[in-house]
Amino acid sequence: MNTRILFIMLAFGSILFTSCRETVTEREVVREVEVEREEVEVEEDEEGIIERTGKEIDNEVNEEIDEEIEKIGDDN
Repeated sequence: MNTRILFIMLAFGSILFTSCRETVTEREVVREVEVEREEVEVEEDEEGIIERTGKEIDNEVNEEIDEEIEKIGDDN
């Protein structure tokens, strides 16, 4: 009987001492910083790269056609 009481007292004592320990808390440092950003205007093309490339090639082909027409000359 005495051993049971002793065991129970030791169990409660160990629970009390372990649960009452303070835990180390970490400090959080919060700093407010103002950031200045410059607004950069970005030209948004409605056309994609395929359309732009197609226009460039079309212009080159038109120039070559105009050169060939100049070489042949006007028949009228």
